Amino acid sequence: MPAFDDPKRRTYNPPTFGLLAAAHADETGGPSVSQPCHPPRVGVPGTEPEHVNPKPSYVTAEGMDKLRVELATMIDVRRPEVAARIHEAKAHGDLSENAEYEDAKNEQAFVEGRIQQLEALIKNAIIIDEHHATDHVSIGSTVALKSSEGKDSYTIVGPTEASPREGRISNESPLGKELLGRKVGDSVTVSAPDGETVYKITGIS
Repeated sequence: MPAFDDPKRRTYNPPTFGLLAAAHADETGGPSVSQPCHPPRVGVPGTEPEHVNPKPSYVTAEGMDKLRVELATMIDVRRPEVAARIHEAKAHGDLSENAEYEDAKNEQAFVEGRIQQLEALIKNAIIIDEHHATDHVSIGSTVALKSSEGKDSYTIVGPTEASPREGRISNESPLGKELLGRKVGDSVTVSAPDGETVYKITGIS
């Protein structure tokens, strides 16, 4: 289901990440994990990847730091913890009726799946350039809007960091898509389950 960021209590925000991958790690803690690469920066010559991902993951520098911290925690803390749980559960004997063992294996599946998701996000990430143009809306822009329902301000980010309640909407959402490329004075119309809303752009920063 696509993200829907029209505000005013009409936010439909799908899970940030996809389905969990099936775990294939054993009690030693799982497969080895490659170090995350340094992502390119939007608009900075010489930093784009040779093979452009058809759907890059746009993130802010702060968002990238959070992803790396979470990945390190999953690898260095959660993975060993789960391995220890599995080892302890095996010591209890018959695994066919061992609820603790099944629970630990399920947790391991979550951890390994999350590690794969984070690695993919970091690998395909493009850092949003903080020094973007202000004559039109682009990813990273903060847009001041006016509608019949009042005034709002939203920053355009990638789906990973989107949180309409906190003033961040996805570039892939209906409102985000309509705003990209627009200039101050332009109006956009966004359809919602209870009707259409027209937004006028009053500022870009």
